[in-house]
Amino acid sequence: MTQDLTRDIAAMIGSRICHDLISPVGAIANGVELMAMQGAGTGPELSLISESVENANARVKFFRIAFGMASSGQMMSKSEISGILKGLTSARLGYVWEPEDDLPREEVKLACLMLMCLESALPRGGRIEVGFTDNHWQITASAERIDPAPDLWARLGEVTGAEGMKPSEVQFLLAPLQADSLGRTIAQSTSDGTITLTA
Repeated sequence: MTQDLTRDIAAMIGSRICHDLISPVGAIANGVELMAMQGAGTGPELSLISESVENANARVKFFRIAFGMASSGQMMSKSEISGILKGLTSARLGYVWEPEDDLPREEVKLACLMLMCLESALPRGGRIEVGFTDNHWQITASAERIDPAPDLWARLGEVTGAEGMKPSEVQFLLAPLQADSLGRTIAQSTSDGTITLTA
């Protein structure tokens, strides 16, 4: 089985799972909204459920971009991706999406995978800023504590196998694959309190 076919099958599985999850999560969100409108509850319990459902909905949409199919010609708007990132924002982790123009979904897929890699280096949270200039991504994470795992980050510069990796680390396999499919490689740089990925 070729590498391209394996990647496509994995992306199709990711798309299918996210497609099947988004409807029930959306239904729960609608149910919570109806309960609030009917005065069935306005306490902290309903707020907790509402916030959790919003985060789950955003996370499924994010995973659909990162792990799903990215057909050539599909475009994504700033409002769409910014809305998803807003749903993922928490007290410990914030995101800034700087590109103003619509972008090809295959480009946004790469950005999402790189963003996930950066999230893993922020054990106490932080801030991630995403920029896209001259057809290249520059994604910077800043935090009081940055802790990238050297063996994982060494994988970003080239396509590697899955030996010794955990499912939670799959983004470190897929990001170089996606960059390679776009004819680019991922580079990293660190300074005091920041780490940047470019591709």
